[in-house]
Amino acid sequence: MGGVAGKLESPEMVWVPETKLEAKMVEAMQRRASKGTAMKSFNSIILKFPKIDENLRKCKAIFEQFDEDSNGAIDHEELKKCLNKLEVSFTEEEINDLFNACDINEDMGMKFNEFIVLLCLVHLFKDNAASLEAKSRMGMQNLEATFETLVDAFVFLDKNKDGYVSKNEMVQAINESGERSSGRIAMKRFEEMDWDKNGSVNFKEFLFAFTRWVGIDDMEDEEEEEEGRV
Repeated sequence: MGGVAGKLESPEMVWVPETKLEAKMVEAMQRRASKGTAMKSFNSIILKFPKIDENLRKCKAIFEQFDEDSNGAIDHEELKKCLNKLEVSFTEEEINDLFNACDINEDMGMKFNEFIVLLCLVHLFKDNAASLEAKSRMGMQNLEATFETLVDAFVFLDKNKDGYVSKNEMVQAINESGERSSGRIAMKRFEEMDWDKNGSVNFKEFLFAFTRWVGIDDMEDEEEEEEGRV
C-alpha cells in the first residue's frame, strides 16, 4: 500500500507511492489539502461517526443495484458498468488498479465495505460537473458530503500535507484533542489504519479503517450470519 523510502521515521521521511493508483491518490489528496480542512480536532471526527455511518449504509441500495447476480460482491464487469453509469472515464488499467486496490480480501469481488472505499476514491479523483449530475440521478448526491467529510478528516490528520498520515502525525492530532492517555489511543488508531505495517497510511487504508470504526464490517458479518441461519 504505502511505499517507504529511507529508514526509521523522522520529520524528513519521504514516502514513495508503490503503484500508479497510489501516486494518483497522493496527488489528489495534496491538491485537496491546499484548500484546507474544517476539522478542528480528532474528537470532531469521532463526533461525526454516527452520521457518517448512517449515510454510508444508504450506499447499500446502490451496491445492490450494481451487484447484478446478487452474490454479495461486485465483480470486474459489474464495476465497469457502475463507473459508466457514474459517467466517470477510467482507462482499463485504472479500472484494474481500482478493483485490485479495493478488493482487499483478494476474493475477486468487492464486498459492501470495499465498494464504499471505491466510491470515495472515485469522489476524490473525479470531481466534475458531469459525474456529479450522474451521481445525483443515482441518489448519491447526499453521499458526496459524507465522502467530503472523510477527505476532510484525512487532510486534518495529514499535518505535513504529503498525502500520507504518519505515526507522529496521528499522535499530534490526538494530542490536540487534549485527551489523557492520548498516546496510547493514537497508537491503537494508527495500528488499525496501517494495514501493511510500514509506518505510513494512505487514504485507502484510512477509509478501510473508517468503515470498521463505524461498524460497516459488523453489518456485513451480521448479514452473513442471518443468511447462514436461513
